[in-house]
Amino acid sequence: MNDLSLAMTFSLVLLALFLSQKNKIGLEKELVVGSIRAVVQLTLIGFVLTYVFNLNNYALTTLLLVLMVYNAATVAAKRGQGIDHILRIAFTALLASLVITLGTLLFFGAIHYQPSEVIPISGMVVGNSMVAAGLVFNSLRDKFQHRRDEVEIKLCLGANAKESSVAIIRETIRTAMLPNVDSMKTLGIVQLPGMMTGLILAGLSPMIAIKYQIMVTFMITGAVAITTFSASYWAYKSFFNELEQLQ
Repeated sequence: MNDLSLAMTFSLVLLALFLSQKNKIGLEKELVVGSIRAVVQLTLIGFVLTYVFNLNNYALTTLLLVLMVYNAATVAAKRGQGIDHILRIAFTALLASLVITLGTLLFFGAIHYQPSEVIPISGMVVGNSMVAAGLVFNSLRDKFQHRRDEVEIKLCLGANAKESSVAIIRETIRTAMLPNVDSMKTLGIVQLPGMMTGLILAGLSPMIAIKYQIMVTFMITGAVAITTFSASYWAYKSFFNELEQLQ
């Protein structure tokens, strides 16, 4: 792909801008800002990754992973504005999912702790976990707002904070995990995932690419589950005070 071909693909963003403007959706600014940020951020990370890969330093690699998690946490936290300690909850949930999934892959020898392997894999884990965390926070906030009476009735009948919230928590976890579950169901039939496609375009055997994609699919599923459960069970407490009353 040459630079001109790449530039011409921006016409697809222009199409999205046109549709948003014509139908008064109001996403024009977000589309433009998002497109510019994507180009700038990807270009910068390209230079950074080249440097990190060549340096092959464990400490620098770990620092980059922590920064990746923090940045994702700030994005996910925006979906839960109004929830106490939301950034801390998001960061802890995302970090836990990354440590557990990455640790599992390293323990079984699926990957090695090298920047060229750890950083791309971690990016997929953190990216999907970030989306799941955002869905959790948004769902919890909406459900506690619209089902406040239901929760208060349960509290009045003697239920504690967790017991009165368990139905909301379960629905929230289901809402956050369903996109990943649906994505798994369509792999190889409706969609060819990015990692598999990239490996095939790079000349790797389709069967080898499939093995890597299966590993990534299982990894993302585990990461999303860890994120949604931990974020849900930590965040719901923010809707109650020390006396287990709704705030």
